[in-house]
Formats: sequence, C-alpha cells, structure tokens
Amino acid sequence: MARGGDLAAPPAAPLILASTSPRRRAILEQLRIPFDVVAPAYEEADGDPVAHAVGKARSVAGVAGDRPVLGCDTEVLCGGRVYGKPETEAEAEQMLESLAGKTHEVVSGLALLTPWWEEVHREVTLVTFRPLDARDLAHYVASREWEGRAGGYAIQGLGASLVERIEGDYLNVVGLPAALLVRLLAERFAGVYGFG
Repeated sequence: MARGGDLAAPPAAPLILASTSPRRRAILEQLRIPFDVVAPAYEEADGDPVAHAVGKARSVAGVAGDRPVLGCDTEVLCGGRVYGKPETEAEAEQMLESLAGKTHEVVSGLALLTPWWEEVHREVTLVTFRPLDARDLAHYVASREWEGRAGGYAIQGLGASLVERIEGDYLNVVGLPAALLVRLLAERFAGVYGFG
C-alpha cells in the first residue's frame, strides 16, 4: 500500500484507489483527496470500461475495511473501433492517423464502493483532433509519449498539440472523470473530502 495525497489534516479514512496509474494518483493529489493505493488483482480483457472499473474496485475491497474504494478504467472509441495502447511506433502512427480530423470518445467507467453500497457510472468526453500531416505524426511518434496510452496520446503533454476541441471533462481524458468523482464524494461523504 502506497500513501498518496498531501493534506495538512486529512480525513480519518482516505479512500482506496484500486489502480497503479500515475495519472489517476496525480489527479487525486491535484484535487487534494487523501488516498492509499492498492494494486488491483484483476485481469483486464476486451470489454466495457464500466465492468473493468467494478472488477478493479471489488478486487481490493477485502483489504479496504469500511473505507470507500475507487476503481476506474478508460478506453478510446472512434467509429465503433476500440483504440487500446499501441505497442509499436508503427501502430501508434497508424492509430493517430486514423483519429486525425475526427471526433472520438474517451469513455471511462468509474466505481465507488463501500461494504454497503456501490456507485457505478460511465463518463464520456468527446475529443476532436485537428487534421494531421506526416510531419505532425512523425514528431509526435518520435516523442514516445504514446507509450502506454489508450488511443496513443497524452492530452496533458505534447498530445495537446493534436487536439482541436474537447467537449466534457478534460481530466476524464487524462485518466479519471474528476467532475463525476467530486459529485459522488459530495453526495455520499458531504464535507469529509472537502466537497458538499
């Protein structure tokens, strides 16, 4: 278990993040939500990010006690195709070229659960890429920022140069639907995490 979040006076029970994603940890720290990290014992396969979020959260619920557990999974969709994490430069370039000039969906599943209840949600953000030429693609692929990123880009980095427009929660594209999470914490734990 790794401790995250740096608050002067954290609540007595930080939530459990069922993820090892550095981006999700960074977003929780940005929002000053105290948390501990527990790596999920869950094997992802093709499928719905909502089901993956629930699976991740449930896989660590046994060590959480009464503390809330947060699970999240994100995928990129365009034209009915799921864009995973490219494994090679050629795959990254092909992926980005197929997204160029189009609008795609960044879909996240979010599960927040305790022993007494489960909140399970789906959040969609629309991202439109500007038209990209061969030079744009080569420049971005050479940055290697695409590695380990669904859709082959990181909007919080150089990947922002690929984007023309975004509709919805920006942090959802980074890796965690923060607006949704804040709303749930405000409703379920009014005042405990600083919201509501």
